Amino acid sequence: MSLKGHATTEGTARFRERFRGVAAEGHFRFEQNLWLSSIGVGTYLGHWDEETDRAYAGAVTRAVELGANVIDTAANYRFQRSERSIGEALPALSTEGYAREELVVCTKGGYLPFDSRPPAGQEGVRAYVEETFVRAGVAEFSDIVGGSHCMTARYLAHQLAQSLRNMNLEAVDVYYIHNPEAQLQAVAREEFDRRLRAAFEQLERERTAGRIQFYGVATWNGFRVQEGARGYHSLERMFELAREAGGNEHGFRFLQLPFNLAMPEALVSENQTYQGARVSLLEAAKALGVTVVASASILQGKVASDLPEQIREPLGSLATDAQTAIQFVRSTPGVTTALVGMSRRAHVEENLQLARLPPASAEDYSRLFTGSAE
Repeated sequence: MSLKGHATTEGTARFRERFRGVAAEGHFRFEQNLWLSSIGVGTYLGHWDEETDRAYAGAVTRAVELGANVIDTAANYRFQRSERSIGEALPALSTEGYAREELVVCTKGGYLPFDSRPPAGQEGVRAYVEETFVRAGVAEFSDIVGGSHCMTARYLAHQLAQSLRNMNLEAVDVYYIHNPEAQLQAVAREEFDRRLRAAFEQLERERTAGRIQFYGVATWNGFRVQEGARGYHSLERMFELAREAGGNEHGFRFLQLPFNLAMPEALVSENQTYQGARVSLLEAAKALGVTVVASASILQGKVASDLPEQIREPLGSLATDAQTAIQFVRSTPGVTTALVGMSRRAHVEENLQLARLPPASAEDYSRLFTGSAE
């Protein structure tokens, strides 16, 4: 039985109210008429085994209990097993009294996902793709870029339906096209725009059918590289394509990209254009009304150790470097939620201690860039 409904203004406000007096001011942010936690649980890493499945289900449950209502996954994460772990966690949360309307569930489609485990060898991979997608009429080989990426309307419809089954949901709140820049390695810009608009048109149909609330793109390099690079994305152009696909009330309202102490491009690189002016990605998103979610907040642990005092002190001299790295992301103006991969209960409890602390003040945050930490 699928869980009915989706995140609502009233439901997410009720979730926020649960933590009155516990969560600090600034932990919950109001975006797209929803209250989103400043820290969300990611489900990317981990082995494809039952032990990790159970660990993720427990981590998602514990994160919600500690004040994180943003849950992020993708069809290809751990060969669909991460979505299925969420599908285990949500009914357990329901029995604890957490309603579907309180939680913002996000997933992605674009990469061809294996089922539970990878096939053996290249021959096994090709046989799986042919059997699962080509013979089933989901995609042609010509639709697939680099042997692994597809974003046609038929493919996205198929993948969304599979994700809903995996998570036992009637609808997801945000559906991202996963790394659309992968297409630009094989097709010209004009063809890319045509494909992206067709993808947006399909996602608008899914919105009309009630299977998604919002959509967007989850990227890795597209918004970090400079204009002129082959995989570059213009947010203003994407927004125009969404308006062509869905009118002024279109659902292109979310964007995900890596942002952390080692990858600050969204803040510091003026690689976007808005109404003729050169601006950063975060400035363009704010102007267009697009909510930014940060992935790789601790860069798989690479920015969660040996941080210098001139970073630690302005961010509050927190107990751990992982907390410090997350605090940087959630304190950045224009970033709504910092996603952190958390498959262990201990990591959830360490990281969600930040829900009790306010983000760094604008004054303290600015000292990270002026070298005036004392």
